Amino acid sequence: MQPQVFYRVVADDFTAVDGIIRRQLASRVPLVEKIGDYITSAGGKRLRPLLVLLAGNALGARSERLNLLAATIEFLHTATLLHDDVVDKSGMRRGRSTANALWGNAPSVLVGDFLYARSFEMLVELGELPVMQVLANATRVIAEGEVLQLSKIRDASTTEEIYMEVIRGKTAMLFEASTHSAALLAGASAAQAEALRTFGDALGIAFQLVDDLLDYRGDAATLGKNVGDDLAEGKPTLPLIYTMREGTPEQAALVRKAIQQGGIEDLDAILAAVEASGALDYTARQAREHAARAIACLESLPASEYRDALIELTEFAVARTH
Repeated sequence: MQPQVFYRVVADDFTAVDGIIRRQLASRVPLVEKIGDYITSAGGKRLRPLLVLLAGNALGARSERLNLLAATIEFLHTATLLHDDVVDKSGMRRGRSTANALWGNAPSVLVGDFLYARSFEMLVELGELPVMQVLANATRVIAEGEVLQLSKIRDASTTEEIYMEVIRGKTAMLFEASTHSAALLAGASAAQAEALRTFGDALGIAFQLVDDLLDYRGDAATLGKNVGDDLAEGKPTLPLIYTMREGTPEQAALVRKAIQQGGIEDLDAILAAVEASGALDYTARQAREHAARAIACLESLPASEYRDALIELTEFAVARTH
């Protein structure tokens, strides 16, 4: 476990969530358990269940039910990862082989389906209709976000507005659902529930902006994936969109060609173009602005170590290098 204070304040609950995850992976089919265990033990940050625990505890709702909600959301997230890696033909995630690279596409998709189904069972066990509504809506929006992103592959005409719609769906939505559902489970006031919903949305956007920034400013050793992966797939992310809009005609033409063709043949030149155009600084600035907006939402919560941890987590999200 990472040593940041935002993990330490809910360490016991986090351990309990890990236990729930391991128990809920049980299946009469050994391959389901094998793939499920592989993907859930991949060493990720588990930010979404962490958000559930911190938001719920900030409202005084420490309970086994909160832990169950946190595990449910981690299952939803893990299912999307399995499916995304198949769609993206990814061979590496978090510095090691993806499940589809090891077992093939069909088992990965089907185990993703198993995790979705298990999360629905856990929601039924939780028995909170408002929480079910939030997570059902989130699951739909995430799928729509992924399909929208897929439809924009190799589309150099993608605007910043469409890009923001994509990342709000495919990434920010589950951050939002994590904090919003935790607030509802905690019996928060309408104002507090809305503040935590908005907090999750802004944090999720900031987090994805940094991810897209690191695709051009990071390195494979710290990212756990190859620099330029998004470009290789023809994904028009914000650094590329900004370069086409604000860069020189030569820079714009270079990026436009790379998006339309896919591949990383001109990666070094593109890395230089997005840096010189100011695209990376712009993306970083947008991330910081969304992080500041997220932190401002926390003013409606009572002072506590959990609120402090949410602030620190937000600051970490935009300062990270992987």
